[in-house]
Amino acid sequence: MYHKSLKNKEKIFAVAPMMDWTDRHCRFFHRQLTRRALLYTEMVVADAVIHGEREKLLGFDAVEHPVALQIGGSEPAKLARAAAIGADFGYDEINLNVGCPSDRVQSGTFGACLMKTPDLVGACVAAMKERVKVPVTVKSRIGVDDQDPEEALDRLAEAVFAAGADALWVHARKAWLAGLSPRENREIPPLDYGRVYRLKEKYPNKFIGINGGIQSLDEVEAHLLRLDGAMMGRAAYHTPALLADVDQRLFGEKRRRADPAAVVEAMAAYAQRHIAAGGRLSHITRHMVGLFHGQPGARRFRQILSTRATRPGAGADVLRDALAAVGLPEREAVA
Repeated sequence: MYHKSLKNKEKIFAVAPMMDWTDRHCRFFHRQLTRRALLYTEMVVADAVIHGEREKLLGFDAVEHPVALQIGGSEPAKLARAAAIGADFGYDEINLNVGCPSDRVQSGTFGACLMKTPDLVGACVAAMKERVKVPVTVKSRIGVDDQDPEEALDRLAEAVFAAGADALWVHARKAWLAGLSPRENREIPPLDYGRVYRLKEKYPNKFIGINGGIQSLDEVEAHLLRLDGAMMGRAAYHTPALLADVDQRLFGEKRRRADPAAVVEAMAAYAQRHIAAGGRLSHITRHMVGLFHGQPGARRFRQILSTRATRPGAGADVLRDALAAVGLPEREAVA
């Protein structure tokens, strides 16, 4: 069974894994806004998990649960070893990246390239499942280059589900491995939500989640009428306040909406700990500049964080000053 929520026949809402964005500081921030969203790490290459500085690459705060580790790679044995390391670190899920189209990923013959070798993806999933007890999932595209999305996605789904994958998350676009940059691959190939819906019709008893171009919780709710999960990426990152409505709106929780002043105070306390351990304030505040997007004072909040937080010796007082510029009272940190 994929995640505890499915035992109650609940859907899953997730914040997508995003390179250079969804680091541990971003995830801690997002968790102040929603307790129910599933959070993902950036993609970490299996070799880095095995041979790199594990605490730096994999460390996270307990408050981030439920949190999933996304791994990149194409060698079953290495992926199995990396998955075991991730599970030992306490991650709630291990996700295999079969969708990233960056040049660096292509040179390593993994990411979206793996759409061309579904049997290999199945072997990777099987090896990971053999090593860990937590869910093993896959995140893919609907196809790459000149592939027929009907055939390509069906073949991938057949291979990963036969191998025991607990879920398949589908970014509802093709990836063009030649001719488009990673950014263009997020915007130019047309979205095809219908293709993901058809996959769910073929696998009614398997978890199928959707990703790509989702801008609002209205859209999330529409997708969840037909699918098991919906994943929001850049919209959640750039306008994080929308995450504050997730728990009530999608999961029916009666807990009041996260107060933005309390969120800032929680992040100030977190920043103090990070700085005391040798970190920089900007590591945290770079993820927070959009917190008051569309509200009075948002521009000043963004300006203060973008300028003062990058200065040597910047402390948590910068966050409190930015909050004061918005005109909201400071509150006690959220629980």
